[in-house]
Formats: sequence, structure tokens, C-alpha cells
Amino acid sequence: MTEPVALRGRAEAEAARLPPLLARAEQLAGTVLLGEHGRRRAGLGDDFWQYRPVQPGDAARMIDWRRSARGDDRFVREREWQIAQSVMLWVDQAASMRFASARTVPEKGERARLIALATAILLVRGGERVGLTGTLLPPRRGNTQILRLAEFFSRDDHADYGVPEHRAMIPQSRALFVSDFLGDVSEVKLALTKAADRGVRGVLLQVLDPTEEAFPFNGRTIFESMGGSLRHETLKAGDLRDRYRARLAARKAELAQLCARAGWQFQTHHTDASAQSALLWIYRALDRGTGA
Repeated sequence: MTEPVALRGRAEAEAARLPPLLARAEQLAGTVLLGEHGRRRAGLGDDFWQYRPVQPGDAARMIDWRRSARGDDRFVREREWQIAQSVMLWVDQAASMRFASARTVPEKGERARLIALATAILLVRGGERVGLTGTLLPPRRGNTQILRLAEFFSRDDHADYGVPEHRAMIPQSRALFVSDFLGDVSEVKLALTKAADRGVRGVLLQVLDPTEEAFPFNGRTIFESMGGSLRHETLKAGDLRDRYRARLAARKAELAQLCARAGWQFQTHHTDASAQSALLWIYRALDRGTGA
């Protein structure tokens, strides 16, 4: 009976993580909705969006004569663009994402999940379909889909570093990849190449702890991966600082170059910075990816 009891305990622990994550994601999404007008734009659809003055090239049938009769100007009645698009998410849940240098900053994985789920909430509220890369959760609309995403995001991967999932990406869709991208960069290159071949455009957000950027170590230091498979001890950690920073800068430059070639956008976010700023950047970057 110990195994079922242990399984139930783990299941309850995982379930307990969902409400706080959902609540924080809803709150974070709300901060953006207060300052943004959503993803609405003029186009094909049935819902009224706005009136605008007549412009050169507008056909006479487009003029709303009832609205125009109220004054001297003529107005066009625009409808909201309602062609929903699919956005595919990949969030790194490997061991490296469970790192936090202090209690005052969240784990990288916690911040990645929060930002990704808040992004999904914004997109679903805008009428778009959101899902996971791969075959586990195809893009759908609705609050039920948000609950499914939250459930998937609560799971951890035991690998040291995450590998971007690039299977079953819908042609001409958009995507969001969130990771520290400190693992094998060839896997990132493969995923972006596959995405570009399918006409997928998207955003790559690198999440780092502030100490991973600053490397504030001196003297005897033991470096060990979160998964425990890598370990390095040095007596002069300070001597490694310049080389480490140079390699990190080179990794960022390589990721930015890969994104540029694939038509993606790249940004680095630190866990001591505002999650709202990262969410707003992603939201706008995905919008730019539509070509609108």
C-alpha cells in the first residue's frame, strides 16, 4: 500500500501547485490587459470594431451612411478580424530550470511557466488557439485549455537541460519557446530550422538567474548542475569570470543569430526583473510576427 499512498501524495502536491500558478498568471495577464487593446484588428468578421473616416480607395459600399449623417464627415464601419491563429508553446521543465540563487528570486522554471501561462491567457482571451509543441496538447481555445496547460506546466523533466520540442508544429502558426538555453545549442538550431521550414514564426525567450549573468563567485567554489550529472571544482573561481561571461555572450549572440535566420525574435529575461515587462514584450513580439 505504500506505493499508492506515495503516488497520491505526489499527485496532491502537483495539484496544489495549480491554483497559485493560475492565480498568478491571471493576475499577470490582467496587468497587460489594462494597458492594451488586445489583438483586435480590422478585417473579416461579423463583430463591429470601430468607425473611422473614409480614406482614398474605400468603396462607396463601405460607408456607413447612418453614422455619416450625424456630421459633415463620412465614416466607414470596420469589423473585427476574427481569423484565429494557432500559437504553439514549449516551456523548458528540465532540472537546470529549477535553479534560484536566492530566496528573493524565483526559480527560472517558475518564472518561465508563469510568463508562458499568462501569455496563453492573453491569447485565448483574444480568440486565438493555444497549445503545446508536439502531440500532447493540440491548440484549442477556452478556459479548459488554460487548465490543461497549467497541468502540463506543473510537471518536471529529470534531464539536466531541456531540448526544444519541434514535432507537429502547425504550418504558418506562431510559437513561443522559453528556456535558459544553456544546453546543446544544436537542438535549438534544429527546432528553429524545422519551424522555419513550416513557415512558423515566433519568439525565443531566454530566462536566466541574475548570478548566471554576473558570475559573482570567488575563491574555492564547487559548480554542480541541478541534475547532478555535471560537477566542477575550482580554487580560483574569480579567474573564470571573464571567460564565463565571454562564453555566455557568445551563446546569446548565437541564439540571436539563429532567431534572425529563422524569422524569430530573441530576448533575455532575468528572474529579478519584472515578469510584466517580459510578458508585454512577448505579446508585442508575437503580434509583430503576424506581419500585421
